[in-house]
Amino acid sequence: MNPEKDASLLKTFEVTLNNPAYGGDTIGRLPDGRAVFVPYALPGETVRIRISEDKKKFARGELVEVLNPAPQRVSPRCQHFGECGGCHYQHVDYKQQLVIKRDILRDQLERIGRLMDPPVDEAFPSSPSYDYRNHVQFHLGEQMKPGFIRADKKGVLEIDECHLPQSPLNEIWPLLNIEPNTGISNIGLRLGVHDDILLTLKSSQVFDQDFSLESLPISVVHIYQQQKQVLAGQDYLVMQVRDRNFHVSADSFFQVNSPLAERMVAIVEDQVPEDTSLLLELYAGVGMFSAFLAGRVERLLAVEASQSACDDFTHNLDEFDNVELYQGRVEDVVPLLDVKPDIILVDPPRSGLDRKILASIMSMSPDRLIYVSCDPATLARDSRILIQGGYAPIKFIPIDLFSQTYHIETISFWSK
Repeated sequence: MNPEKDASLLKTFEVTLNNPAYGGDTIGRLPDGRAVFVPYALPGETVRIRISEDKKKFARGELVEVLNPAPQRVSPRCQHFGECGGCHYQHVDYKQQLVIKRDILRDQLERIGRLMDPPVDEAFPSSPSYDYRNHVQFHLGEQMKPGFIRADKKGVLEIDECHLPQSPLNEIWPLLNIEPNTGISNIGLRLGVHDDILLTLKSSQVFDQDFSLESLPISVVHIYQQQKQVLAGQDYLVMQVRDRNFHVSADSFFQVNSPLAERMVAIVEDQVPEDTSLLLELYAGVGMFSAFLAGRVERLLAVEASQSACDDFTHNLDEFDNVELYQGRVEDVVPLLDVKPDIILVDPPRSGLDRKILASIMSMSPDRLIYVSCDPATLARDSRILIQGGYAPIKFIPIDLFSQTYHIETISFWSK
């Protein structure tokens, strides 16, 4: 034990905060000069904190009291805010949330990507900023009630309300009564056209007993060990973007904010000239972008690893004769492709682009690259490599797909 360190965890400090940090915290300085990261605070505020994590070069603080609140501070809508780890910015006026996210994106690009004055646009807002999610995933707590991981990461907080899902989903999840002996640990709800709802149950074993939700008019799919059991209805939903229907299976990814998904498609579509000979899309998913781009290009090649997403992609783009789909991991497939695309579109997971993929992209030497990112830190890391490889950023457009949270979606455009 270190008595001196233990004492510091009990002591409170008065700190003036300055810059927002990716992850939902705001940064200030302790009397000894170390940076301290404080959640649920705002730049410009003076707060009283208690040290919750004491490191040699930095610390994390627990907010005890706001001594001088910022004018952008508002009352959180949800009773669980601060205890639930799902939201991070409900205490911030929504217009200020957009400013903070743009500032964070710029900071990440400058610090990690080493970009000088990166061309970052204003953030596209979510409208509405609450009740916008068409898909929500819950953990189950000790009483088998839906909940989320606690803000302190210590177990599941069972909830009584949530203000992020769309209203039809909010009407359903409080009615779910999951028996403890089914082995279910996670559940998901997705909303499709005509307010159709698909409930996904995840566990590690097949059900060896009847499972019934007869009172709820929804489809139910159980996923276990990469297998599916259809317990009620169908194993997919029809989702819609710009009046186009998409077949989306229970275990396929689809954007959770439908109005902004439409905005993203429009932004990407605008960057693809109609005389494009070859477009290569990596991490193509169920084909949301491809469906709108295939009619603009002579040839479209798509790569996707997920079996269910590939099945959906094939269904969703069946009308096009100029589309080819390769199933497999992007890092395995791309080096085998002997093509010279005019444009490459990538939409990777939070981990960003593997160096092997970046090397393959640059060896193909497309005139343009469109990079859709869900993590500004990995986007900044990859941006540095792209610049070293001879590409220049045209613009970065933050899209607030996940309002009230710290997550930032970004579409960036690059030219050789």
